[in-house]
Amino acid sequence: MEKNRQMDKITIPSFSEEKKIMMKQDKDEEERGMWGNQREFFLSCLGYAVGFGNVWRFPYLAYKNGGAAFLIPYVIMLLCTGLPLFFMELVLGQYTSLGPNIIFPKMAPIFAGLGWGMIMVSALVSIYYNVILAWAFFYTFASFTSELPWTDCDNDFNTPECYLLQEDKVCKNMSMFYYNQTCLEPDAYCGLVNLVSLNASHCYDPNENDSLVVADGAVHRITPSEDYYRNRVLGVTGKTWEDMGGGMQWGAGGVSGAGLAHSLCLHGQGRQDFRQGITLEGASLGIDYYFLKPDWSRLADTEVWSDAAIQIFYSLGSSYGGLITLASYNKFKNNCMRDAIVIAFANCSTSVFAGFVIFSILGFLAHELGVGVEEVASSGSGLAFVVYPAAVTLMPLAPLWSLLFFAMLITLGLDSQFTMVEAVTTAILDQFLSLRSRKPLVVGVTCLLLFIMGLTMCLEGGVYMFELFFFFSSGLSVIILAITEIVGVHYVYGFKKFFRHITEDMGIVVPRPLHAYWLLTWCAVTPLALLGILVFSVIYFVPAYWGEYVFPLGIQVLGWLLLFSSVILVPLGMIYAVMTNSGSGKDLFVPTPDFCPAHVREERRSGQVNKACVIKDAPVVTVHL
Repeated sequence: MEKNRQMDKITIPSFSEEKKIMMKQDKDEEERGMWGNQREFFLSCLGYAVGFGNVWRFPYLAYKNGGAAFLIPYVIMLLCTGLPLFFMELVLGQYTSLGPNIIFPKMAPIFAGLGWGMIMVSALVSIYYNVILAWAFFYTFASFTSELPWTDCDNDFNTPECYLLQEDKVCKNMSMFYYNQTCLEPDAYCGLVNLVSLNASHCYDPNENDSLVVADGAVHRITPSEDYYRNRVLGVTGKTWEDMGGGMQWGAGGVSGAGLAHSLCLHGQGRQDFRQGITLEGASLGIDYYFLKPDWSRLADTEVWSDAAIQIFYSLGSSYGGLITLASYNKFKNNCMRDAIVIAFANCSTSVFAGFVIFSILGFLAHELGVGVEEVASSGSGLAFVVYPAAVTLMPLAPLWSLLFFAMLITLGLDSQFTMVEAVTTAILDQFLSLRSRKPLVVGVTCLLLFIMGLTMCLEGGVYMFELFFFFSSGLSVIILAITEIVGVHYVYGFKKFFRHITEDMGIVVPRPLHAYWLLTWCAVTPLALLGILVFSVIYFVPAYWGEYVFPLGIQVLGWLLLFSSVILVPLGMIYAVMTNSGSGKDLFVPTPDFCPAHVREERRSGQVNKACVIKDAPVVTVHL
């Protein structure tokens, strides 16, 4: 009889009831918001992963670390760290339909601060991303002209250090040197830095022995494009942390324009094709340096492997909270494993392709200037806002190519910025459910706050604040968060339970080879690799600097505080969980009832059921109260 009573409480829904449950699941997803179709999610993830790093960091790292030989550690690190973390975060977001700040306390209360640490990283990176976008907007509007303003040294903003290589060659033919738009005799030229001319090619200091210096490098000179970047865009000449100057006239408008563009994109969401570069004269010079002359001996250098790991890690954007956020708007049964594999490899392929294009352009620039590729190869903002602008001035229809390039940079940045700010706003909306009906207001206020916090980077010396954020906001902190995340998911929550959610609950078919791959990487290879990346990052860590100016000690300390502003949320969350825990200590390490799909939480809250299981395509078994 008792057995019969228990059986009476269990009902197997009919086909129509099953359909109602699935319809309710869809309704719950729509209330929070969801992707209109799979293409939107795929392109958003790809846009988030493919960012500035693909264009201005990967090509330089490949050139620096052995060319094509660099692809070996790069692909190995993709398989060991990048792809496993990418897929794991897509599963977390899709399974629970929650942002990172809500997921981890439900998975194990002891990790209450982990998600907020990720959100903090995204917020900090979004601040300086706005500034990069503002620079790109500035260059875009400056390209609407018949002659690009960084073509020569005849502008009001140019400094005496601005020099044209072509004019310098004319002066050298007369055994003179170009400086301040004129040709100087060797004595006058060396005298600019208190040296004496030895001959037509060298200067020396008469008060010191062995002070012979090459005249070309004795006096600091910069190209028109660098002069434009430093003095027209940044206005940084002569500024330090002690004197950051006033605000740039265009700065606040540029940053607000970037924020406004992003805010509008969040309510609505391309890349310019710049393959023309590989057809330029001299392009083969750059491609040879970049890819066709592999240096296999570099594989024995640990720094190469460290560079590959860090590039993969940051390129895919794991542990920023963005991937979890994007996946949280997915349909519950979406095959996110397929998406993870395709997007990860597409991202890396884009990096390789971008390298071919960028270095073909650098080869063209080297050919036109008559110098080696190594003299024009650069990384970071130096590549995007100095080297490439110099290259386009030598192309036919230079304003058009400049416009296309910076428009491409804007779309690259907006996609990444979109996801990071979306991670912040989703965290707020998930934490305070009553605000979901006011999402436009939340987005607007968030973008406004990010704009205000970025105003210090719009000062004449604001690039120093920019570089401080660039150095510290998403470096070691992200690696520490990633290690905490993977330990929490696969050692505290449990690999077997996590994998059941993938194969049984979400119905994703995982072939045996991939099953073994996920098991090996999640439980052993990835944690060890992340630990290795952390160690190498500490070993190779250098103080923050810009150009030759190393920031003062007090500013370095400020940078470390910036770094720990996200990491500290993990132990603070643990302390909060311990203080608010009313049960045993074991409760801090076990999932709460709400670590489940969105439709299950809704049914539990509505009092319809106390348990709902979805196992592959089997009928749903519901236990009624």
